[in-house]
Amino acid sequence: MLERTQTPPKEPTREPAKHAKPGKSGLSPRGLKAWQVVHTWTSLISTVFMLLLCLTGLPLIFHHEIDHMLGQEAEAPDLPAGTPHLSLDRIITNGLAPNSTEQVRYVVFDDDDANLVHLLIAATKDAPDEDNRFATLDARTGEVLRAPDRSLTFTGLMLRLHTDLFAGLPGMLFLGLMGLLMVVAIVSGVVLYAPFMRRLEFGTVRKGRSPRLRWLDLHNLLGIVTVCWLTVVGFTGVINTWSQLVLMVWQQDQLAEMVAPYRDMPPLTRLGPVQPALDTAKQAVPDMHASFIAFPGTPFTSAHHYAVFMKGDTTLTSRLIRPALIDAESGKLTDSRVLPWYVTALLVSQPLHFGDYGGMPLKIIWAVLDVAAIVVLGSGLYLWIARRRGAHGRKA
Repeated sequence: MLERTQTPPKEPTREPAKHAKPGKSGLSPRGLKAWQVVHTWTSLISTVFMLLLCLTGLPLIFHHEIDHMLGQEAEAPDLPAGTPHLSLDRIITNGLAPNSTEQVRYVVFDDDDANLVHLLIAATKDAPDEDNRFATLDARTGEVLRAPDRSLTFTGLMLRLHTDLFAGLPGMLFLGLMGLLMVVAIVSGVVLYAPFMRRLEFGTVRKGRSPRLRWLDLHNLLGIVTVCWLTVVGFTGVINTWSQLVLMVWQQDQLAEMVAPYRDMPPLTRLGPVQPALDTAKQAVPDMHASFIAFPGTPFTSAHHYAVFMKGDTTLTSRLIRPALIDAESGKLTDSRVLPWYVTALLVSQPLHFGDYGGMPLKIIWAVLDVAAIVVLGSGLYLWIARRRGAHGRKA
């Protein structure tokens, strides 16, 4: 008798997870989980550094007011209106130490007071920028005014910590990477917020529940309210961290073209006067005024040119500059061009990042949003820690 064989019953086949039906949010469970992982880890990696940037950025919004309150800004004395300015060469001579070999590298014209001129002076021509000495002079009398070392003031220290963590270019690039992670965290947070709010009305904070749920609701509410501001500030901050790279590209691109005829010329043995170079630049670009002058050998010009950077008078055009290259020996204009788009993007992003182009009302708005961002970042960190503790407690 043949033994009867019995076919084993087939196991029910599971539908692959990739075909899982999407929920009301339009995301499949796997997709929702993936967004949660992205949001959690991009937030965790960048949160500590973003908190640091928000905390240091808050006083920088009011840096003019803080410096004035602490007496760390030079002020020109009161003189009769219309008192003429001295020659720029006379001002530079007064700013240099007597019988020294110091060299002026930059002349910066004050944005708020036309009677103030700032000099960045180095002990030698090839000294690093970190060793520049700062001097402020009255353009009418040539008097050297009391001005503290900007690198040692409160806002100066906050600026260094905010821009590069006192680590130079590597620090700037690292903070730029953290900014990109924050932008990714914002995008993923918006994606996760939509299905979350299908269960609750907008703005709901469940006060009768546990502290963790209340902070979760507050975290989500402030996050979605400030999402546009956080995205703009985060992305413009990333662009600002690329400033030195942008300068390098401009040097190899447009600046190299502008100074190409001087490439094989011997180095200058004597610099011509600066005031005629400034006057020539004003005549070449009559609808703008001088922002700063870079001396030969600095990164903003060649070894043979004064570079006079001109800017406009309006709120927007004051952030857009145009270089005029003046032969440092003959005083003649050699070239002047509109800056390329990538430099313009950098220049426009800087005031947008700090909110210093719309006066005190915009500064106050920026400060309120900055505080809200601090709460969002801090609550996100608290929620992650509370969740981890809860998970460990359940396992125990």
